[in-house]
Amino acid sequence: MSGIAGLFNTDFNPIADIKSKLKAMNRLQEHRGPDGEGLWIHNIGMAGFAHRRLSVIDLDKGDQPMSDDGGNLICFNGEIYNYLELRQEIGGQYKTASDTEVLLKAYRKWGRDCVLRLKGMFAFVIWDEKEQMLFCARDRIGIKPFNYYFKNNLFAFASEIKALLPVIKSVEVNTEGLKDYITFQYCLDGKTLFSDIDECPPAHTLTIKNGKLSLERYWQLYYDIDWDHSEKYFIEKLDAIISESVQNHLLSDVPIGGYVSGGVDSSLISALASKQCSGDYIGFIGKFTDYTGYDESMYAQSLADMYGFELLQMEITLNDFLNHIEKVIYHLDQPVAGPGSFCQYMISSLAAKHRKVVLGGQGGDEIFGGYTRYLIAYFEQCIKGAIDGTMNSGNFVVTYESIIPNLIELQNYKPMLKSFWKEGLFESIDKRYYRLVNRAPDISGCIRWDKLGHYEPFEKFNEVFNSKNAKKASYFDKMLYYDFKTSLPALLQLEDKMGMAHGLESRVPFLDHNLIEFVASIPASFKLKNGRSKHILKESMGQYLPQDIVKRKDKMGFPVPFVEWMKGPAREFIGDILSSKKAQEREYIDNKSALSKIQDESEFGRNMWGLLSLELWYQQFIDNADKFKAMIKD
Repeated sequence: MSGIAGLFNTDFNPIADIKSKLKAMNRLQEHRGPDGEGLWIHNIGMAGFAHRRLSVIDLDKGDQPMSDDGGNLICFNGEIYNYLELRQEIGGQYKTASDTEVLLKAYRKWGRDCVLRLKGMFAFVIWDEKEQMLFCARDRIGIKPFNYYFKNNLFAFASEIKALLPVIKSVEVNTEGLKDYITFQYCLDGKTLFSDIDECPPAHTLTIKNGKLSLERYWQLYYDIDWDHSEKYFIEKLDAIISESVQNHLLSDVPIGGYVSGGVDSSLISALASKQCSGDYIGFIGKFTDYTGYDESMYAQSLADMYGFELLQMEITLNDFLNHIEKVIYHLDQPVAGPGSFCQYMISSLAAKHRKVVLGGQGGDEIFGGYTRYLIAYFEQCIKGAIDGTMNSGNFVVTYESIIPNLIELQNYKPMLKSFWKEGLFESIDKRYYRLVNRAPDISGCIRWDKLGHYEPFEKFNEVFNSKNAKKASYFDKMLYYDFKTSLPALLQLEDKMGMAHGLESRVPFLDHNLIEFVASIPASFKLKNGRSKHILKESMGQYLPQDIVKRKDKMGFPVPFVEWMKGPAREFIGDILSSKKAQEREYIDNKSALSKIQDESEFGRNMWGLLSLELWYQQFIDNADKFKAMIKD
């Protein structure tokens, strides 16, 4: 695990101050790799790599950038879990025991097709000396970040956006990315909040040759449903695949721990991992005790007691929020999703004191269908189908009658239900799901829409939701597919950056691509059986968990008392941020209107969180853009 960065002048002329620029880029990512750093500069100065290392595999000899005997050079961030098998298949002599060297040899043997053989999380760049080109790749799911800038013959890449800011021409707001953020609290289609800075999409390779950039997809998820097997078959096979994935993710030369939230996903990962770690496993959980409903540590403790591993708990307070929220936004590079990023930052700070590697349950909700919004949207669609007489169309996996006993899961979502059913009732499923994930209406008075251009986020949403890859999918699976392609990569960047802010590697066993492909083949009727979310997962793996976790119907993710703080003890702090002179003069955001909406925020609401995060982002990256440029001269 590490931080990677680099520069390439596509006209092959030397880059001015290239060493100073690479050092500045490395310095901005040093938190990602506290164990070492490395630089490589091409002999004519037209390209260079910078690397920060967190030592996890081959602690002594895995330094980067790493070269081979043919002049190829690699800058790699991630873990290849099948590198030992690939090493044996490739054969030959090795100078290190690292997965980095195996990856470099895999490229020499298979060229661009090497990515098809990789199991793991990765973002890497290879300088191919013979072809005089850069070959870049990102893992199938988007677990590891890869940001780039390509303009006026300069290609620059980095694990984090902040590392690009010293070398780009100007730091400006991307209005299309901003429109996406306002709508979803994440960006779509590789956009970022920064003009001219993009993400290499998951499951893509990126090649720079002859002055041209080309993106090519190498993997895609399809919902080709297996109708030939029984529920028992899927239950048994799922157990084997998940167990194998967890075992693969334990590959490390350092001890491993895990996040334990008290829900099914993270609890299951820690249950399986702790069994294989011979008493050396540690769990970590954060909790809020000042308000009721924000402490789930009792569930995590029941798991720890069941498996006999140590559970370290952190009580997170208002002062933690006041002291660290600006650091959270800085390390995120751009705000994303809800207050969970703050929780992740705090608990990662605890975990990093005891471990370099932690496992988490990220991805379980998106592949098995764990979010409450799926139940809300599907329930409405069932009622519509019953009224229209279309319940037998093939898109409905369960009936509305069977869902009713499980509607208690919606108990804490009455404000969302009230808003969702206020208008547009019984429209097409794509429009309704868009309405469910669209956060813009609640803050529309705070946005100067006329200045943001003609781009419509719904068009990009619709392109993904109704993709041909999910054309034959049920209503339920279409919702899963959209979130897998959009919100999950955003959440993975949150997971990566909040951990790496403290030099902590986060691994996600649910996102092994073989596991994902298998789950996509399971009929949706087994995932949402009788309206029970994650039915097939609970039936398959519930045996490994305390029953109080399996039977929970009140899981809320990692809830944060942000609304209580905002309306009470943190109101002055938030008010000062939103009422500063620059905040009041934003071109696209009306923070004066935002201040007037503080008291209107509903319980667990994320609207004000989104606006506060956006303003803090403006202050750190737009208002202070010059400080990044100045780092080159330091």
